[in-house]
Amino acid sequence: MNRILLLCLLLVLPAALPAAERAPGVAAIASAHPLATEAGHEALRAGGNAFDAAVAVSAALMVVEPSGSGFLGGGMYLLHHAADGRNVVIDARETAPAAASRDMFLDSDGNPVRGMSTNTALAAGIPGEPAGLALLQSRYGRLTLRETLKPAIRLAREGFEMYPRLAAGVAFKRAQLSKSKEATAIWLRNGEPLPIGARVKQPQLARTLERLAKEGFEDFYRGRLARALVAAVQKMGGLWTLEDLAGYQAIEREPIIGYYRGATVISAPPPSAGGIALVEALNVLAGYDLAKLDGVTRKHLIIEAMRRMHRDRALYLGDPAFTDVPVQRLIDPDYAAGLRTSIRYDRATPSSSLEDAPDAAAAGMNTTHFSVLDAAGNRVAGTITLNAGFGSGLMVDGTGMLLNNQMDDFSIKPGVPNIYGLIGAAANAIAPGTRMLSSITPTFVEGERGHMIVGSPGGSLITGMVLLATLDWLDGRSAEQIVAAPRIHHQYQPDVLSYERAALTLEEVASLKQRGHEMRERESWGNLQVITFDAATGKVDAASDPRGVGTAGIY
Repeated sequence: MNRILLLCLLLVLPAALPAAERAPGVAAIASAHPLATEAGHEALRAGGNAFDAAVAVSAALMVVEPSGSGFLGGGMYLLHHAADGRNVVIDARETAPAAASRDMFLDSDGNPVRGMSTNTALAAGIPGEPAGLALLQSRYGRLTLRETLKPAIRLAREGFEMYPRLAAGVAFKRAQLSKSKEATAIWLRNGEPLPIGARVKQPQLARTLERLAKEGFEDFYRGRLARALVAAVQKMGGLWTLEDLAGYQAIEREPIIGYYRGATVISAPPPSAGGIALVEALNVLAGYDLAKLDGVTRKHLIIEAMRRMHRDRALYLGDPAFTDVPVQRLIDPDYAAGLRTSIRYDRATPSSSLEDAPDAAAAGMNTTHFSVLDAAGNRVAGTITLNAGFGSGLMVDGTGMLLNNQMDDFSIKPGVPNIYGLIGAAANAIAPGTRMLSSITPTFVEGERGHMIVGSPGGSLITGMVLLATLDWLDGRSAEQIVAAPRIHHQYQPDVLSYERAALTLEEVASLKQRGHEMRERESWGNLQVITFDAATGKVDAASDPRGVGTAGIY
């Protein structure tokens, strides 16, 4: 009898496993460019797992989407290790150089110097992406760095076709790119961006990648490449030193975890604001039955939740190694209940009426994101960035790599907005070795339905997009529907509701205006990359945002 009972239990156990832990049996990748997606697939075909694919995709994106990320930048990788069910974040965020100071971008009168925190070598933080990839590859991957960098090396050496989105970015950043002979030779022809369809070859970048494949990322931080980088950055007026590079470390952190409508939400911790803001907004919305509300009231409440999450971002968040971030208070449902007391169904809350509301300006966007799932159930949500498009736009000649301008993500002066219109306070002030605050929000959402891997570029708009995607997934929408859904956004300051035209009907616009919202229709934004797993059917779905040029593949 005992044997029979044991046999029955063994037969039942697989079905009793949490949806998030079941192996999907197939793999999927969604990224911002078809060639980057294919690079990840190449790593999987070579016997690699999701973590190897993440390294391959990251490197390939530097080649084919240089406006969004690169090895002279940073980011965060949210990982799910299927073998033990562990979720962990690799923090590869940049740090301020040791010679950085709080007022380094201010003039003698204490006012920000235009362009200094965005268009100069002073704007470059110490890169974290190579260290993050080294940790990812060595601790979780199966392949060698030679194998995972192989697709990116080939793309840099043999080239790819210039496409309209990239050409538009080159045109926008032409003045900065023109300061480098190497960048000019790659991206411009007679002073104009390469024509659509022209072959983009990056021989110097290919050689840099080949060297890293041979020597490892140690060369980037302590070897000959490190010495070349420091010499070039100092020549351009930057603050980097060999000690800055040698002292950089990627950090494994515990993710932010929240709960909403029976689902578990797993996202990025500080120095990203994304996870805290996302959970806080969901906690606010948990006090309403959104399914029973009319469409305009539902959107009004989502807007008010966004307003409050961005207000707290501005006031409380920074590098946890240098400031006391009240994480548990901000993600506590009781705290959200207090925030709800100031929300009216019939009226917008003026941002100026919330405590300590400073002024700010308009928002912008850049960065890149990819999502990976392998057949064993390992997952990666990776958001990597140079900050603005092409970062500072300054190329380190001889390497093919572009400098980030992440120092602008600090609060260079309390109440003064960065290029994304985001404001900050002392918690995000510049200090030597500090990691600047970010909005990146790589996220897993797990529930009875299965799970979703999601993230996007977009600067200050990122967390709001992930919030909307989470609500859509919980409402039963497919990956394709989630990435294509029209978007709304509010970031506390400026006190403006931004929306894509298809997001609101004329009647909804009129109703929201009547409630006191200042409205601004704007061009589409974001580039969501989504993978979903349906626990009931075992189906894996993947989609890349139609606003971009990326692709999603299921293998």
